[in-house]
Amino acid sequence: MDIKNFRREYVQGGLRRDDLHDNPLTQFETWLNQVVESDLIDPTAMVVSTVSAEGQPSQRIVLLKHLDDDGFVFYTNYGSRKADEIAENNRVSLLFPWNALERQVKVCGRAEKISAAESLKYFLSRPRDSQLAAWASDQSRKISSRDFLMTQLAHMKEKFSEGEVPLPDFWGGIRVRPHEIEFWQGGEHRLHDRFEYRLQGDGEWEVQRLAP
Repeated sequence: MDIKNFRREYVQGGLRRDDLHDNPLTQFETWLNQVVESDLIDPTAMVVSTVSAEGQPSQRIVLLKHLDDDGFVFYTNYGSRKADEIAENNRVSLLFPWNALERQVKVCGRAEKISAAESLKYFLSRPRDSQLAAWASDQSRKISSRDFLMTQLAHMKEKFSEGEVPLPDFWGGIRVRPHEIEFWQGGEHRLHDRFEYRLQGDGEWEVQRLAP
């Protein structure tokens, strides 16, 4: 396969400063709504990048579950690799790869655990099997087989057969508070449109166009 010849033009439209909101979170919400309306599969999927204590970057795809003025929230096992690395270095990056619309959004910020009350509220909204799976999976740890995992799930179904499934103390939300957000719109001849928002000391956002 000669992969160097895989290419296409980006022709779905440009992005101008006058198109943008002054607040990047408002701008993000506008784009997210457009992505949802386009029926793109997994519109809230995002790549979370963390860095180990040894300086090794690592990425994985998770789902955005909440957005507000304080930032972007996703949920995970607090014993997972991503959570361990965030505990060592809470500087993270998010990427929303909306390729079908020729768009990307990159977020740089600091990650922190959300409150147990916030995590519980979301946990109770999950399907019961997803709640049980959170208990069954020792995320990122080595296991012998899928059969072992299914055995763990069956054990949890029996253990919590009556009443509500409690929130695990090792599971909850991570909020990424952004200080840099970049919006990328594909352009013809690889002359893409890029706008970067940077949070200033007074709490305002500065917007700059970047060369593609």
